[in-house]
Amino acid sequence: MQYNTSELCDLYADLVDVVDPIFSNYGGRSSFGGKVVTLKCFESLGLIEQIIAADGTGKVLVIDGGGSTRRAIIDSKIAQAAESNGWEGIICYGSVRDVDALEDIDIGIQALVSIPVGANDQDIGDADVAINFAGVTILPDDHIYADNTGIILSPDALDIE
Repeated sequence: MQYNTSELCDLYADLVDVVDPIFSNYGGRSSFGGKVVTLKCFESLGLIEQIIAADGTGKVLVIDGGGSTRRAIIDSKIAQAAESNGWEGIICYGSVRDVDALEDIDIGIQALVSIPVGANDQDIGDADVAINFAGVTILPDDHIYADNTGIILSPDALDIE
């Protein structure tokens, strides 16, 4: 499904929070949205691999990677697994790698920057917790919508029909 964050902001100005414009699009989908699944981890992708192995239909994984630009926590292997399990997208407050391959994977991916150095595979982090970055607090089960213009957050699903 295509989302237009500008139109959603016009329609739901009092219901949405706008995420600070610090992210870039790296995935094959330029627009995505869904119910939030949160994860907090730093330079480690072990828990990411576990979470994206579950059915992600209608969901967006939002990762607080501590804003790290030293190691990528999203790569083509993770993106392909997420696509295979039906995830709508990943928003990563951290770094990605394999950017050319990410463009060919049918999933939305927004992150801060790219770097070729990968993260470790330890299972370090916390899932289903409140996370804070880019001027917003994101809770599990919030709804998030992203396109090339920006990212918006709502406590409830927005009626876009």
